[in-house]
Amino acid sequence: MVRAFVLSACLAFGLPHLALAQPAQRPPEQGQAANQNRPPQGGQEAGGRRLPADVTTLHTVELPGRTLRFSATAGSLPLVDPQGSVQAELAYVAYTAAGADARTRPVTFFVNGGPGASSAYLHLLVAAPWRLPLGQTTISPSQSPALVPNAETWLDFTDLVFIDPVDTGYSRANGAREEIRDRYLSVEGDIASITAAISRWLRQNDRLASPKFFAGESYGGFRGPMVVQKLQTELGIGMSGAILLSPVLDFGLLGRPRHDPMEFVSRLPSLAAARLERDGVASRQALAEVERYAAGEYLVDLVRGLQDRDAVVRLGARVAELTGLPADLVLRHAGRIDMGTFQREFRRGEGRVPSAYDTGVTTFDADPTTDRAEGGDAVLTAMQAPLSTAMVDHLWRTLGWRVPNQRYELLNGSVSSSWRYGRSRQAPQVMDELKEALALDPDFRVLVAHGLTDLVTPYFASELLLRQLPAYGGEARAVLTTYPGGHMFYTRDASRAAFRADVERLIGEAGGMRGRP
Repeated sequence: MVRAFVLSACLAFGLPHLALAQPAQRPPEQGQAANQNRPPQGGQEAGGRRLPADVTTLHTVELPGRTLRFSATAGSLPLVDPQGSVQAELAYVAYTAAGADARTRPVTFFVNGGPGASSAYLHLLVAAPWRLPLGQTTISPSQSPALVPNAETWLDFTDLVFIDPVDTGYSRANGAREEIRDRYLSVEGDIASITAAISRWLRQNDRLASPKFFAGESYGGFRGPMVVQKLQTELGIGMSGAILLSPVLDFGLLGRPRHDPMEFVSRLPSLAAARLERDGVASRQALAEVERYAAGEYLVDLVRGLQDRDAVVRLGARVAELTGLPADLVLRHAGRIDMGTFQREFRRGEGRVPSAYDTGVTTFDADPTTDRAEGGDAVLTAMQAPLSTAMVDHLWRTLGWRVPNQRYELLNGSVSSSWRYGRSRQAPQVMDELKEALALDPDFRVLVAHGLTDLVTPYFASELLLRQLPAYGGEARAVLTTYPGGHMFYTRDASRAAFRADVERLIGEAGGMRGRP
């Protein structure tokens, strides 16, 4: 998940000496018995390994209208230096369909955001054969962590590999804390370790010829274009497409000072979507006029500034109308409603506080007397306990991979607080890498997916950025799709089903375009 961003002046170190270890022992073929935990193989590679050996299990899941048979492998991908010493182990879970042709079967690699989040969100809430049901309007931390078969699993049309970056999930690095920070907890170091892990998995499983896709959420979406570029240009691995969920494509549109109008422009349609959903149904069609206003008259009046009283009055009246907030409050804020103010005031009369990640999910107001909302977020905080428990239980009981002496890090705040974004005076952005990927490969496709009521990474920020892409031959290969819901729109049943259909279409189109004249 994305947290507040402070541009760092510290040097972001890469991983110049990171190499792939020799392939581990291959998992059993379909139909054979699953392997048991065993000591690590491979000589020097065993040195420095702290995580258990990979475990492969065979499964059958009954879903509406179909039966899925597949293998699941839980374990770690060791990254070593040229001397063979293990520098890090990235935990992963892979699901591969039984009986598929590995040369043509797509495979998708999943990474979540933060930085500091494990892949459990995309794993157990989106794409795996099992999922964790969550409440639609409230989420209870004490809810059952029991998983159910996932009718919207992506395993029907792609194999799945979920990867946890360093210091998330069970993934760990060796060395002193400052050394780990310098090597991995930076933009460049993070991308180097993730791409090395992807490359290793492809090579040890003989999947280099498969159509390959990357799926990243939030900061994981920020990672996406850089992962694609590094795999293509440095590791010799071409990617067929990317699915970016609730991404940050340019930090320059978010976390800006109040005198900068672009964050208010980017977020206004999502504030209006919150009001539409509260009063009925939010849709992109219903927000069309709001989007035109945000990029037009709203922006113009913001630029006119606080000394233009007529502009301030216009802003106050129109923004109050669109958001449903009290007119006097919006006028005091000169039409500039930040995320915290909206959370505090939007449902205040009902004694509720909406989540910044999905305004349709609320908690009770912990302290109605305060100017700012107190307590944890109704989505991000509330789901931590059930999702953490469900993920550990799934690894231990269903997949048979037990890590008894190590804490599972669903969302590691120390990673986010230690992150090094680089020395540039400009805010980090990946639009350049996205443009280069689209320009270089006429078959490469991108799906950017957002929830309408997400205030953290608002959909209109991505809309404004994607409008700046050239036509690249006139074919729309970078597409924005929106769904009811917020940052994790896929927790809503209808949105998850619609999103799955859009992803299946993208993967089918990208895979089917191979070898065209």
